[in-house]
Amino acid sequence: PTLPGFVVSSFSPLVAAVAERCLTRRHGDRPAPADPGERTAVVLVSAAGDRVSADHVHRTVADGGRLGPLFFFQSVPNSVAGHVATRWGLRGPVVCLAPVGDPRTEALDSADLLLHDGDADEALLVLIEQGHDGTADHAAALLVTRRETA
Repeated sequence: PTLPGFVVSSFSPLVAAVAERCLTRRHGDRPAPADPGERTAVVLVSAAGDRVSADHVHRTVADGGRLGPLFFFQSVPNSVAGHVATRWGLRGPVVCLAPVGDPRTEALDSADLLLHDGDADEALLVLIEQGHDGTADHAAALLVTRRETA
């Protein structure tokens, strides 16, 4: 689906769509956490980032063209992470990672730090990669909480 304020690329709309599906399962259709005191972090993980927007900006600049102002806004992944946090009333930290190892493991490790240090009560993990060389875009979202241990 399209996402107002984000143009050309599937990156941000896909992040918003998988985040919405995940949060809707946990919180229902309302854009707010279940508990007013709850802090939900957003952890966005992508090795390549928004490849389509980056390529568009590169081509436009190389050709001497002018970029629209939306590209400055959407050129960093935390723009869509902030959009998700605002849309859902999430009050935890926003973290964007470019993993060097396994993306899921690095996302879970980051969430574990945020939860263990008390910066968040739960973390929304969004892993996304845009397709290239004929492969499809893919994204997944997971909501994690800290496990209590005795």
